[in-house]
Order: sequence, then C-alpha cells, then structure tokens
Amino acid sequence: GMTGTQGGMSSAAGAKGTTAERSGAAGAMSRHGQAGTRGTSDAMTRSEERMHVGVERHESGRARLRKYVVTEEVQQTVPVRHEEVRVEREPITDANRQEAMSGPSFKEDQHEVTLHEERPVVSTEAVPVERVRITTEEKVTNETVRGRVRKERIEAETEMTDESGRKDRRDTPGRGRDMPGRDGER
Repeated sequence: GMTGTQGGMSSAAGAKGTTAERSGAAGAMSRHGQAGTRGTSDAMTRSEERMHVGVERHESGRARLRKYVVTEEVQQTVPVRHEEVRVEREPITDANRQEAMSGPSFKEDQHEVTLHEERPVVSTEAVPVERVRITTEEKVTNETVRGRVRKERIEAETEMTDESGRKDRRDTPGRGRDMPGRDGER
C-alpha cells in the first residue's frame, strides 16, 4: 500500500502516471477532469479533533459583614461599706465629771447621728477591641473535564481482479499489509 506519502505525488504514482503528471502539472490534469480517477496519486488529509478547555468567571455567592448586639451577663465583686450604730457607755470619773455636769439634769434631750452606706454603682463604657474587614482570597482546585473528540482513520482498500474476471475485494488496514486469511478464498 501507499501509506505515509505526504503532500502530492509519490514516486510509485509518478511511474504509473502520464507525462503531464510527472512534470508536476497536476493542476492542469484536474481541469481536464482526470484527477480523482484510478491511477492518479490522490492524497487524503486525515483530521483529528483536539479538546481545548477554558475557564469562565461566574458569580458564585455574596459575603457581607453584619454587626449585631448581644447582651452578656458579667459578674464582679466589690467591697461596700456601711455605718452601724454602736452605743458606748462610760462611767463618770474625775476626768470627765466636768463635761458630764454641763448638760441640764432631768430634761428631755436628743442627739442625732447620720448613718452612711456605700452602694455599688454600675457604669459601662464602649472600648474598641478589634477591626474586622472582609476580603477575598483565590484558591485553586483541580477539576477533571471530560469531552469527546473525533479522529479520522484512513485505511487502504485494494480490489483485485483474478483470471476468471471475478473481483476479489481485500481490506488492507493502515499498516499496509493484507489482512490474514483472505488469500485462500479464491
């Protein structure tokens, strides 16, 4: 078979072809309608599809920062003081007799003392503790894409005519030799 011939004419076809074909004027031959008939060297182009995978950018979601308020119970212990009344009694002595006699005897009298106490007072203040911002980060993951590509195959097909005039058809695969087991059919 004539596998592997590139472009136009091979030497085998040149030997079989006409003088015009040998001189390389294959274009002139096709104008006379002879190209494409048996005996001319016709090369075929075999094509294959290739798969190209691109990427598209799509919107996949939205993220936002939201601030809200929660109330939390906190606990703190603080010491508070308060005043209580304590009654002190002391006997009359020479040292305090003078002071003791200054007030009137058998007359109603009263003394008043103000008592104090401390109570815890709670106040709050707002203190900044952190800044939070939102950004995007690009991560790369590998994704396998499956597709289908078509490939053309070219094989030679030979048709022989034997002595009785019966046509014998042989399929020759692209390797260029006859398929086994066909010779004994005649």
